[in-house]
Amino acid sequence: MTDKELKKLKDDLWHAADMLRAGAHIAANKYGQPILGLIFLRYADILFKQHHDEIMAEYEKYKGTRMEKDIKSIAVEKCGFFLPECAYYDFINNAPDNAGKAKLVKSAMQAIEDENPKMAGVLPKEVYAQLVPDEEPELLSNIIRIFKDIPENSTIDIFGEIYEYFLGNFALSEGKDGGTFYTPATVVRYMVEVLNPEPGDKKILDPACGSGGMFVQAARYMHRHNATEADQMKFRCYGIEKEPDTVKLAKMNLLLNNVRGEITEANTFYSDPYNTVGNFDYVMANPPFNVDEVVYSRVIEDERYSTYGVPRNKTKKGGKKDSDKKETVPNANYLWIGLFASALNKNGKAALVMANSASDAGKSEYEIRRKLIEEGVISQMVTLPSNMFTSVTLPATLWFFDKHKPQTDKKDEILFIDARNIFTQVDRAHRKFSDEQIKNLGIITRLYEGDTEAFNALIKEYKTALAEAPETAEDKDTKTKAYWQEQIDWLIERFPEGKYQDVTGLCKAAKVGISYEIDKKGKQIEVIEEDSIADQDYSLNAGRYVGVVIEDDGMTEEEFKATMLNLNEEFKLLNKEAQNLELEITKNIRDLFENE
Repeated sequence: MTDKELKKLKDDLWHAADMLRAGAHIAANKYGQPILGLIFLRYADILFKQHHDEIMAEYEKYKGTRMEKDIKSIAVEKCGFFLPECAYYDFINNAPDNAGKAKLVKSAMQAIEDENPKMAGVLPKEVYAQLVPDEEPELLSNIIRIFKDIPENSTIDIFGEIYEYFLGNFALSEGKDGGTFYTPATVVRYMVEVLNPEPGDKKILDPACGSGGMFVQAARYMHRHNATEADQMKFRCYGIEKEPDTVKLAKMNLLLNNVRGEITEANTFYSDPYNTVGNFDYVMANPPFNVDEVVYSRVIEDERYSTYGVPRNKTKKGGKKDSDKKETVPNANYLWIGLFASALNKNGKAALVMANSASDAGKSEYEIRRKLIEEGVISQMVTLPSNMFTSVTLPATLWFFDKHKPQTDKKDEILFIDARNIFTQVDRAHRKFSDEQIKNLGIITRLYEGDTEAFNALIKEYKTALAEAPETAEDKDTKTKAYWQEQIDWLIERFPEGKYQDVTGLCKAAKVGISYEIDKKGKQIEVIEEDSIADQDYSLNAGRYVGVVIEDDGMTEEEFKATMLNLNEEFKLLNKEAQNLELEITKNIRDLFENE
C-alpha cells in the first residue's frame, strides 16, 4: 500500500466512523474506546488469518507425535496470540443487525482476554451496548462494516498507523482534554529523531505515557533504521499512566504496534513501580504542565526528585504555616525535570516536553536548573511553534538530556534551536511538522554531533527525490521539483560546508561561561563570560541565544526615515477619521432614541 493509498484509507475510515457518532448513546469523549477496540479486533482477525495456514501446517506436522502441540500454543508462537472462533471478524460482521451484535462483540473481547492473559482487562466490553440505540439498532453493525474495508493483506505497520491516526483525531475532537492522552505524532517523531535511540537490550521509560505514542514512535524509528527483529524484541518499554481508560488505550497501542513492554496504572509523583533511579537508557514524556497539588512531604525524601532538588515555597512571614493544610510543591514542572535526569543510567538520554515558563523559572527552580546546567546534563533546548498541541496554544519547549555529555568536550555548552517559525499549517488552529521539517531540524543535531555523513546522505536523498519529482502537480499531496529544491537550498544556505555552525535566528551552541580565578588575596572568585548562559542568569530560553534575523529592506537610512515619517502622517489621519466616525455614530444613536 502506497503512502497516498494509506492516507486515503485512514481518511475514509475516520470520516465514515465519525459520521455515525451522532447516533451513539455515548459521551463524545468516550466514543474513542469502542472504535479503537474494533480496530484492534479487525487487526487480530487479519493477523491471525495471515498466520492460519502456517499454524495448521505445524499442528498437522507434529500431530500424534511426542512433539505434538495444541493449536493455541502454536498460534502464540507464530503471531503472539490465539484468536477464538467467536472473535472472528466475519462471524460478528455477518450476524443480524440488532441488539445481539453488542453481545457478540462483548463476548469476542472477553474470549480474547480469557485466551490471552497479557490482554486481561485491556479491551473495552461493556460500552458496545450504547452503540445499539432503539431508534437505530443497526448503528454498531454499520461501524463494524466500516472496518471491514481494511484490506486483508494489511501489515502490522498499517494497523499501527490507523490506530495512531484515530487517536490523533479523537484528541483533536476533544480539544484540551484530548491533550491529556495524546502528544501529536510529528512532535514525538522529532523528539525521537534527536534522541536517536539505539536498538538492542535497552530500556525506555515514559512516566506520563498517555496512550503510548512515545514508545510507538521510538520503535518505528528503529525499524526505519534497519534494526533487526531480534534487537527490536530486546528493546523494552515501561510506561506509567494514572487514568485507567488511557492505560487500556496504551496497552492496545503497544499490542497493535508489536512493541514489547509494560504499562502500569499509577500516580508517578508518589509511585515508582520500575525502580527508576539510574535504571533507564532512555526517558521520554509529555507530562502535565504546572501541577500544583503535589504534597511536599511525600516527595522530599524520594531520590527521584531529591537528587537535583525539590521546589518549595518560601516560608510565610513569621514562619507560620497553615496547620490544617499540607504543604504542596509550588509547581511540579521541576519534579518532572529532576525525575528525568535521575532516571538515566551513565549513558542515558532523555527528551521531554515542558512549558516555556520552566526555561526561566526563578526561586528554588532556578537552583535546580543551575545545578543541571553546571553538571553538564542538559544537551539541547528547542522552542517549538505555537499551536502544535491540542491542550495548549502557546509554544512549548523540548528539553534533551545526555548523561554521557559531561565526559565529553561539550560538557560546558548547550545547543539551542528556535523552531518557532518552522511548521506546516494543518488548519486555522493547529500546526505540525512535515516529514522534511523533522529531518531538517534533526540534521542540526547530527551536525552538532559531528555527523557530516548524515547531512550528505540527506542532501543525496533530496536530490534523488528532485530528479524523480514532476515539475508541477494538481494533487496537493504530490511534491514537485520546486519543493525538493527548497529543502536542499534550506540546508545548504545554512550549513554550506556540511558542518555545524551557529545560524542567526535558528541555532546557537552557547557556552555555560563560568570559570574561577584566584585574586590577589588568594581567594577564589567567579568569572562569568559575556553573553554566556551564566551571563543570561542560567536561562534556557532559546530566543536569548539564537538571535533574530533582520531582513534587509534595501533602503538607505534617509529613505527609511522618510518612509517612517510618511507612515506616521497616515496613521495620524486615520486616527482623526476614526474620532470623527465615533462622534457621528454617537450622535446618530442619540438622535435615534430621542426621536422615539
